[in-house]
Amino acid sequence: MLINTATKEAIARAAQVRMLIFDVDGVMTDGSLHFTQDGEYIKTFNALDGQGIKLLQQFGISTAIISARSSAMVARRAHDLGFDHVYQGVHDKYAAFEQLLQSRTLQAQACGFVGDDIIDLPILTRVGFAASVQNGHIEVKRRVHYVSQARGGHGAIREISDFILAAQGNYEAALAPYLNG
Repeated sequence: MLINTATKEAIARAAQVRMLIFDVDGVMTDGSLHFTQDGEYIKTFNALDGQGIKLLQQFGISTAIISARSSAMVARRAHDLGFDHVYQGVHDKYAAFEQLLQSRTLQAQACGFVGDDIIDLPILTRVGFAASVQNGHIEVKRRVHYVSQARGGHGAIREISDFILAAQGNYEAALAPYLNG
């Protein structure tokens, strides 16, 4: 478990997360945009990441998306996974974050955010737990509390979800139904 290699500060911050917010492109996906002949674009999501999101929710951690792009595929994925809040087509991500905090009466310190590019820095520098993916922009990775070993769209969300569950003492309980069946 990666918790053994993380800093004490990252573990303590992850232990306080009550809501985890995600960027999409480069985090929930690998960042690639595949265009069809009709000009539509296709995104690929990772099943391991989806299970990590469901596990967080099972242990009372709310989930949200704040993305600069709008996509029916993201809306569908968010619906399928039971996301509590989805903000798409947002160019001022920090304003959306503030709106989210107000709607949930949460403090920024109770939130985590997973981002990969400089557009995410206004949120990453204000949340209690900031995370990025292995292939995130260098300036983002320098400013977060945790950087996944996995790349965006390739299990990074699952790794970060497992890290939070472990920091909160829930990782073994999350595994138990699958081991004792």
